[in-house]
Amino acid sequence: MNWAVMLLLAMLLDAVLGEPRWLWLRFPHPAVIMGRVVGWCDARLNKGPQRMMGVLTVMGLVAGAGILGWIIAALPLGWLWSVVLAAILLAQRSLVQHLQAVADALRLSLPGGRRAVAMIVGRDTGAMDGPQVARAAIESGAENMSDGVIAPAFWFLIGGLPGILIYKIVNTADSMIGHRTPRHDAFGWAAARLDDVLNWAPARLTAILITVAYAAPQAWAVVRADARRHPSPNAGWPEAAMAGVLNVALSGPRRYAGVLREATFVHPTGRRDPAPDDIEAACAVLWRSWALFFAIIAVIAMF
Repeated sequence: MNWAVMLLLAMLLDAVLGEPRWLWLRFPHPAVIMGRVVGWCDARLNKGPQRMMGVLTVMGLVAGAGILGWIIAALPLGWLWSVVLAAILLAQRSLVQHLQAVADALRLSLPGGRRAVAMIVGRDTGAMDGPQVARAAIESGAENMSDGVIAPAFWFLIGGLPGILIYKIVNTADSMIGHRTPRHDAFGWAAARLDDVLNWAPARLTAILITVAYAAPQAWAVVRADARRHPSPNAGWPEAAMAGVLNVALSGPRRYAGVLREATFVHPTGRRDPAPDDIEAACAVLWRSWALFFAIIAVIAMF
């Protein structure tokens, strides 16, 4: 069975089942295990010449993930294990559910919306108004469509189970140590840079999927104008496409740990007052883009 067929099965499994809460209450999620491994490396190896140790750490994580994926894929019924693990490491259904939860909570109350969006973003949410809550949710949906769905699927298509495991361990490392803080600026440098490299193509593919799924040339005009203005080399692409389709302004200033970080708006001429209905529209964008990607993979699987 080729990787494209396995990916189709994994995408369907994820779309139908999502993240079964009963299962992960009993067993650690693979992403949690990856987080523990990265945390162990941070605690034990983040010392001495930090940048060199960070490079060696990332090399070890990549090698370990690749070898583990190769071993699992070579087992009896390795194709089945590959499909199941790939489905677990994709996040389409859970992503949409998290966004819908923010929309539902925000309709009931602003404090509830703040609590719901705090579960999916890293910025300060305590002082957000309603449009800021909605904007943060929409941005998170666009960015996570890229690095939580399209990117892992892309790397599975390229490299099978080793490919998706390598991507996920690097992405996990970036989220944990790829920060410009005194502790991680040097040690997390390699994780952050490699994550940028691995997300370069998927981020741009996500922007194309969103634009084509809606036959929205105006969205691509926003991508061309504003994607590179985003602080992230990759996140601006899906965010700009989402902003163009919904006609809302995304990104802009936000607070982290009480510190205001200035950032230009993506699609600054778009609406500045997104609401729960816009979050639900973003959910529809995610599913429509997912369906287009699924169709493309189905065509690839035929050859």
